[in-house]
Amino acid sequence: MIGNVIVGQSGGPTSVINSSLAGVFKTAKDRGAKKVYGMLHGVKGLLDKQYVDLSEKIKTDIDIDLLKRTPSSYLGSCRYKLPEIGEDRETYEKIFAILEELDIKYFFYIGGNDSMDTIKKLSDYGLIINSDIRFMGVPKTIDNDLAVTDHTPGYGSAAKFIASTMKEIIRDGLVYDYPQVTVVEIMGRNAGWLTAAAALARGEDCEGVDLIYLPEKVFDIDHFMARVEEKVGDGRSVVIAVSEGIKVEDGRYVFELADHVEFVDAFGHKQLAGTAKFLADKIGAAYGVKTRAIELATLQRCAAHMCSRTDITEAFNVGGAAVKAAFEGESGKVVVLKRVCDDPYMCITETHDVHQIANIEKKIPLEWITDDDYVTMDLIHYIRPLIQAELSPIMVDGLPRHLNINM
Repeated sequence: MIGNVIVGQSGGPTSVINSSLAGVFKTAKDRGAKKVYGMLHGVKGLLDKQYVDLSEKIKTDIDIDLLKRTPSSYLGSCRYKLPEIGEDRETYEKIFAILEELDIKYFFYIGGNDSMDTIKKLSDYGLIINSDIRFMGVPKTIDNDLAVTDHTPGYGSAAKFIASTMKEIIRDGLVYDYPQVTVVEIMGRNAGWLTAAAALARGEDCEGVDLIYLPEKVFDIDHFMARVEEKVGDGRSVVIAVSEGIKVEDGRYVFELADHVEFVDAFGHKQLAGTAKFLADKIGAAYGVKTRAIELATLQRCAAHMCSRTDITEAFNVGGAAVKAAFEGESGKVVVLKRVCDDPYMCITETHDVHQIANIEKKIPLEWITDDDYVTMDLIHYIRPLIQAELSPIMVDGLPRHLNINM
């Protein structure tokens, strides 16, 4: 069944998400797809008939190499929640009418948890109306919180950037001969995989971060302040890594303890920001030391100059594997990575039922979090292979060159 292909990107971007797009595009063309369309701004854009013929944008092997190295979502993204099928069939009828108009036989969606919810609903509706369109999810999220898969493309590069940045922040803190406290806020709403990557900074040439706080455990402010006082008492600079999503015992996010402006997206997710500043201000007021709050913010998901070659290769591979599976008849599935060896590191791709992945969060096992506000070597050994090797940017006039859909 050869027809046309459509692919979209959804949710927060990563530094390697476009490598998955390149994997989908190249594999689909190699397998004989007539046209490969790209949704502009995900399924939300599709509903507005916003799409492009990717063959008019990606014309050469150099374009593919540039696309793989381009951060953020080349096609644009969205945070659009499809309604439940029983509540609004009209939306689904509209989407399937557009797909039929374009002669789409294969639908690929690159994204995280909420994006897999989209694949689940569209494939379910397709079964209801006996559609022959095949729907496949391609995993992506720096949060690393997708169920079943060993890890998600995008995480390794973000972890590499975080660990590298923490090493540099630690070095900066050693410049002066008086103690200061730096609190670094790292993304992670309910899962602390990104913040845990800060532990990789410790090594032969670096003391490492002093304390790590993850959302998997309740955050006790009194305990935190006592640990900081203990570290400051040693007379040296202190660097602390905190997840943006840490919560106190009553369920409030730490940033909610301060004045803040609240924004909630279509999936009911609060915008998280301000945890590091709140804690840094509290430390400064209590102990009279110089403090600094740093939010890595979007830098951790768009630093393509610091991407992991392992990560960018796996991102490309899951895109290609999704096409292979769909062309061989699979639908309603997500490509997952299965680790088969740690030394040497090796992962293979498999497919898994989207119903066992969508809307399920994978968190750090509590046994990988220590009682002294750190993480275990098991967690460090899990992360370390994912950050290995580099893929240099293609530099033009001293700066990395990217592929831009609008130029």
